[in-house]
Amino acid sequence: MGLIGLISDTHGLVRPSLFGALEGVDLLLHAGDVGEGVLDELRVIAPVRAVFGNTDPAGMPGLEAAVDLERDGVRIHVSHGHELGSPTPEKLLAAYSADVIVYGHTHKQLVVHADGRWVVNPGAAGHRRFKLKPSVARLSIRDGQVQIEIVHLE
Repeated sequence: MGLIGLISDTHGLVRPSLFGALEGVDLLLHAGDVGEGVLDELRVIAPVRAVFGNTDPAGMPGLEAAVDLERDGVRIHVSHGHELGSPTPEKLLAAYSADVIVYGHTHKQLVVHADGRWVVNPGAAGHRRFKLKPSVARLSIRDGQVQIEIVHLE
């Protein structure tokens, strides 16, 4: 079984409640707009793979254009979403063939299951904006089955 923490849009802020919300994960996937110093703090929880967001400076160490990996036969794609303009589940499902597509950018928590595939936005974990509650997500994969839980942060 794999338990993966999904996080996005920290914009340089690591909330103390993040550590409890992501306790027990064996990998963190950050969907961009990271901000300075965030990756070092997150590595205390678990290893981190992170992608560039539209506010991250070019050449920021530790960030990739996209992350593609496989866990227990489930293919996962992570990108910020801004590469598609205004990302929607329909656009993401058309652009990427992964079983689970993780993105950020909109700051809105979203879990969509369509045609046996998943689209997930864990929400923004950083500064509160747009009257949305800060959040992250927990992705568990067991015997090829996917479960996703949004976790609101204090």
